[in-house]
Amino acid sequence: MAFLNYILRRLAFVLPTLFGVSLICFVLTYMLPGNPALVKAGPFATSEYLQEMEKQMGLDRPVHEQYFRYMSGLLRGDLGESASTGRPVTQDFLQRLPATLELTFASLLIAVIIGIPLGVLSAVHRDTIIDHVGRVVGITGVAMPSFWTGLLAIYVFFFLLDVAPAPLGRLGSGIAPPETITGLYVIDSLLTGNWQALRSSLYQLMLPAATLGFSVMAPVARMVRSTMLEILESDYIKAAWAAGLPRRTVIYGDALRNALIPVVTILGIVFGFLMAGNAVIESVFAWPGIGNYAVTALMTKDSGPIQSFVLFVAVMYVVVNLLVDIVYGLVDPRIRLR
Repeated sequence: MAFLNYILRRLAFVLPTLFGVSLICFVLTYMLPGNPALVKAGPFATSEYLQEMEKQMGLDRPVHEQYFRYMSGLLRGDLGESASTGRPVTQDFLQRLPATLELTFASLLIAVIIGIPLGVLSAVHRDTIIDHVGRVVGITGVAMPSFWTGLLAIYVFFFLLDVAPAPLGRLGSGIAPPETITGLYVIDSLLTGNWQALRSSLYQLMLPAATLGFSVMAPVARMVRSTMLEILESDYIKAAWAAGLPRRTVIYGDALRNALIPVVTILGIVFGFLMAGNAVIESVFAWPGIGNYAVTALMTKDSGPIQSFVLFVAVMYVVVNLLVDIVYGLVDPRIRLR
């Protein structure tokens, strides 16, 4: 009962949060320069046709009526229509969301595979050359903007070394997509046995995923390092050393297991950041995800995709943080969900 009350209490804060996000996003989108009706009507539209288009889109109404219309559609699951594509935003989102999720999961996997061992090595070899290298790598990942890292990676690995593919989407030229099951090309290729599509999708995925994973690897490594340093100085670890337990058992069996508990929190934050930060990397690598879709819409003041993208990221943040809190309470016996 206490667990259920905790979930209901957390969910009670979700609606005001999402309402605030929708309101702020609508106001900011409304204030952007440009006319969405002009995007839909075309640059050579007459003034009469443009006025008619504004009337159809509801842009001639007061701002509060436009917001009420937007919220009414949102509650019905209608995200509006994109002025750029002429299709419902929901349809565009469902088509592009698998590409974003595939890039996000791959980047998170890279961040975990590199960040956790790097943090452990830095803590175990404190103030040595390994620790210094780990901190430099971590600081570099945080300090360098992701778009600059992406452009540099394209220049080095594609232009100079010619070991990476051209940044032109999810599959190479002439490669047919696998049969759609999940929408994730790597998973669908494995499930259908389409090895040509699997090789091509992994080849196209490696550079954008590595770029995005490098930018979020730093907080994971720093969290693991700081937690490991604290745990290695604790009494029970000193007792394990004194008892003569093997080094591997003490570090990876006792210390690392407890150090991973706060990492759950940072992974939730990183996942939310990846969903929002995908927009830059998707634009650099021409990745056909919802981030690239939102950036294109922002340039033309296509309000539907912009508002939907921001709201989607906010929902992901809320859901992921709720799941993190639940998992944190389940894996750490010192925390009770009341």
